[in-house]
Amino acid sequence: MGASLNDELLLAPVRNLNSSQDLRCSKHVHDNVHGNIYLDPLSLKFIDTEQFQRLRELKQLGVTHMVYPGAVHSRFEHSLGVYWLAGEAVQKLKNYQGAELDIDRNDIQTVKLAGLLHDVGHGPFSHLFEREFLPKVLSGYEWSHELMSVKMVDHIVDEHHIDIDSGMIKRVKEMILSSSEFTRPKGSREKGFLYDIVANGRNGIDVDKFDYIVRDCRACGLGCNFLFERLMETMRVIDDEICYKATDYLTIHKLFATRADLYRTVYMHPKVKAIELMIIDALLKANDYLELSSYIHDPSQYWKLDDSVVKTIEIASNEELKESRDLILRIRRRNLYQFCNEYAVPKDKLENFKDVTAKDIVCSQKNGGVLLQEEDVAVSNVRIDLTRGRNNPLERIHFFKDYESNDKFKISDDRISHLLPTSYQDMIVRVYSKKPELVEAISEAFENFQLKTYGIKTQVHATPDKKKRRI
Repeated sequence: MGASLNDELLLAPVRNLNSSQDLRCSKHVHDNVHGNIYLDPLSLKFIDTEQFQRLRELKQLGVTHMVYPGAVHSRFEHSLGVYWLAGEAVQKLKNYQGAELDIDRNDIQTVKLAGLLHDVGHGPFSHLFEREFLPKVLSGYEWSHELMSVKMVDHIVDEHHIDIDSGMIKRVKEMILSSSEFTRPKGSREKGFLYDIVANGRNGIDVDKFDYIVRDCRACGLGCNFLFERLMETMRVIDDEICYKATDYLTIHKLFATRADLYRTVYMHPKVKAIELMIIDALLKANDYLELSSYIHDPSQYWKLDDSVVKTIEIASNEELKESRDLILRIRRRNLYQFCNEYAVPKDKLENFKDVTAKDIVCSQKNGGVLLQEEDVAVSNVRIDLTRGRNNPLERIHFFKDYESNDKFKISDDRISHLLPTSYQDMIVRVYSKKPELVEAISEAFENFQLKTYGIKTQVHATPDKKKRRI
């Protein structure tokens, strides 16, 4: 941990004659997804800081390793992967269209740094920290890991006196924010296509997804038949926008479909969500004492916050943390919140769907029997889509016929395979019991809620009797 990455890496031989610089001046590290990754001197100045090294202590998939034991890779590995793919992507564009697009060495360095630093402001436990913990303790406060990454970039430059052009840093930060709600209007950018390489707010095709989809599939033992290399080899810039060969539309669809499959089978696995719900409750109960939410206001403190906060709670003896400790002990002993059941929201109800709450379930129980309280129930509203909600992601992508033509076009629904989906979003409502002995009562209340809301039970099967009887 304390050693500099410079000490870990070996001098690299020249492997890529198309590189924008002599790779003998770089260092390399072997990545289990991309092979040798070459690190340029400026990027190393950012890597060898305590703020970037913190990413080693952030698991890419949060608590998923408690269900998929191999999912222990970190944001550090992912960030190096995105750095490498960002450089490869812009280098390919330079090789094929460099004179036409006026891509220079500063452009390449800027895109690579954006890839390297895009997650430097990420919170603990994957997206749980910003999407589920912070909204409960800082209602209405606007915060995202992209905004924090931008603040961390400034902090690293100032703290470590990194000699870098202010214009380059400004563009790096804009590229990090490019897919967020805080991005600048696209028309105000010079070489706007560069801003779609790392975080693509235009259509969702970016090297961030290329890396995490392949890396996460490998870590969890899932097959991945999406080949990002093909898209990187055939992509082309037309009218300041990265476009793709029309014959590759199925490859692009596989990108989004593989991502959706990862959400369904890995990221949103029922037991993963059960553990996440317990971590959220543990953090909420510890927040007043540890003031975890206050870290987001100061980059000089924020870098100290990582997944090890669970261990901090676990080994503490303070009475104020007892409830949090008890929840973590339950996780260790696999005494998890019990998954009662789930249903997929009917297609015709998706447009006006409102998140289901614990109150909705409690208010649906019939008279008699156990009297449920809201704190006995946990509800997870799971959205799975192809990056554009209920819309077809191909609608936002431009294609070209061949390299002799400068015309770009979109591919409409009626021109693609009829085997592809006609619906692009699933909304799944899951209900958990925080106490094993309440599974039966909560399952019945959940079924009553479905009958009251839709007139039918929309869940596929009943809660098993053996789970209802578990004490």
